[in-house]
Amino acid sequence: MTVQPGRTIILASSSPYRKSLMERLHLPFETVSPNVDETPHPDEHAADLAKRLARLKAQVGGARRSDALVIGCDQCAVLDHELLGKPGGFDNAFEQLKRTSGRSVDFHTGLCLLNTANGETQVDRVTVRVKFRTLTETQITAYLRKETPYHCAGSFMSEGLGIALIQRIDGEDPTALIGLPLIRLVSMLARAGVHVI
Repeated sequence: MTVQPGRTIILASSSPYRKSLMERLHLPFETVSPNVDETPHPDEHAADLAKRLARLKAQVGGARRSDALVIGCDQCAVLDHELLGKPGGFDNAFEQLKRTSGRSVDFHTGLCLLNTANGETQVDRVTVRVKFRTLTETQITAYLRKETPYHCAGSFMSEGLGIALIQRIDGEDPTALIGLPLIRLVSMLARAGVHVI
């Protein structure tokens, strides 16, 4: 696989998990950390929020590049039509996991591929539904002490010990749950002229 000379692939994310996923594709890429306001608009559905923020992150990440393919991503978790934000600390994470115990949560991952050379923008969303096991307070505390997923929507990391909290995952792309839907991204890259294999 070769990327056209002069063209750079940029992952507009500071997430080490997204970077690790991107490395699976064996493409040369750079990372930038887009600083964007992630506050939802009034009455904005989580799926729309994820797509809007993915587009915004791609735009910010490619603002100073004239010939790049910029990948933006964002993920939102929803329980009973309520957005579950990043907990930020133990107490909020504990409450989130207590609420999701034995229930299903939808994780909407927005994905954007922006071609800064011509402005072409591909935006999509991949949804994964996670059914959590019924968890005791002792189990929740033990998990949070071991993994500290305080920067993750839904307060768990499926790529780590968080897999033990899950009873079932329903979705078309397991990498979407980690935060970068590679199956959809490969298709977007192909439409932009970059073929992974």
